Amino acid sequence: MHATFRFGIDGLVDLELANGTWLAECGTPAEPPLEDLRAAVDAALAEPLSYPPLARSATPGDRVVLVLEQAVPQADAIVAGVVAHLMRAGVDPDGILVLRTLADVQAEVPDPCRLLSEAVRSRITLLTHDPADRQQLAYLAAAEDGTPILLNRAIVEADVVLPVGCLGDRRAPDYHGIYAAVYPTFSDHRTLMRFRFPDLLKPRKGLKKQLVKSCNDVGWLLGVSFTIQVVPGPGEGVLHALAGEVGAVRRRGRKLYERAWVGSVPRRASLVVAALSGGPPRQTWHDVGRALAAATALVEEGGAIALCCELAAEPGPAVRQLADSGSRRDAICQIRKDRPEDALAAAQLADALDRVHVYLLSRLDDALVEQLGVVPLARPAELVRLARRHSSCIVLSNAARATVTAEAD
Repeated sequence: MHATFRFGIDGLVDLELANGTWLAECGTPAEPPLEDLRAAVDAALAEPLSYPPLARSATPGDRVVLVLEQAVPQADAIVAGVVAHLMRAGVDPDGILVLRTLADVQAEVPDPCRLLSEAVRSRITLLTHDPADRQQLAYLAAAEDGTPILLNRAIVEADVVLPVGCLGDRRAPDYHGIYAAVYPTFSDHRTLMRFRFPDLLKPRKGLKKQLVKSCNDVGWLLGVSFTIQVVPGPGEGVLHALAGEVGAVRRRGRKLYERAWVGSVPRRASLVVAALSGGPPRQTWHDVGRALAAATALVEEGGAIALCCELAAEPGPAVRQLADSGSRRDAICQIRKDRPEDALAAAQLADALDRVHVYLLSRLDDALVEQLGVVPLARPAELVRLARRHSSCIVLSNAARATVTAEAD
């Protein structure tokens, strides 16, 4: 018995299992990714959901801001499609601003304007949001508790704000809805810290709901009623491009996302092999945390998770805290207090390590992996030997995207 799966850009593992091993494979959407995302975006804007065509909503003199949520797949193709559509509507390229996150720049995500012609690209403003730069921030309003709501000045001063986001599982601790593409993504450092609370990983009643409400409130205050969202595919692929009224996109997008990524297996397994597909933008500590959380929900208590990826990025402050501390509990206490940008990823890693054995096939230095309490795998052959020692196995492809539950639970 064997299972074949891919990870990274071209990693391939043929997992040979012992005779009689119970095997389940999941995490791969049935539908293929879009071949031409740029054309799909243009079509979605021409016939948006429950909204007039964008060309009739924008005027030539508008100051338009394309707000790119962090890690949106193929953001360059989306930007190219939106800009072309706006220009056909008569919007001057000098009035278009593309706003991206500092995290995307640090992750070396390609320039989102790179597919535009040089003539158009030279007239569009590309701005990187820095939550620590007070000069970039402007006051929008006061929140219900009286604290100021700060957003990037370009958003507050725009005539038209077009949020561009990636739909996710509404149950995921780090997904806060469509308006999260604007807030807290382009707010100040203090606001961002609220959304990095490790206790979001616990079923704490009201906390997640409160954060989603704050995102929706900001969207309402801004008067943002139109959005562009994609349903992600494996790696950097995109399955669907949606545009239109926020509520209509949310409803349609949720159905498409769940059809692609939500599934079940009969029961848990003693070994879960999880894989991260795609290039560097998908090989991050953030995605590693998500993958481990998904795998933890499928592994038997005391079992093992083997994560296959091409992670090479240096760990952030929270993961480094886990590596350097002699106690995971003490490290998490400090992370809960400081809430650095990788707080949730570190908490997901710590939770997995508290429950099961974790193995990692990556491009990281073995010494760092061992410091974290994880067992490094040097090559796929070591994973094959590990798998043959288990009587049950679940292969979870695209583990950072998929939400799979065990029916027996």
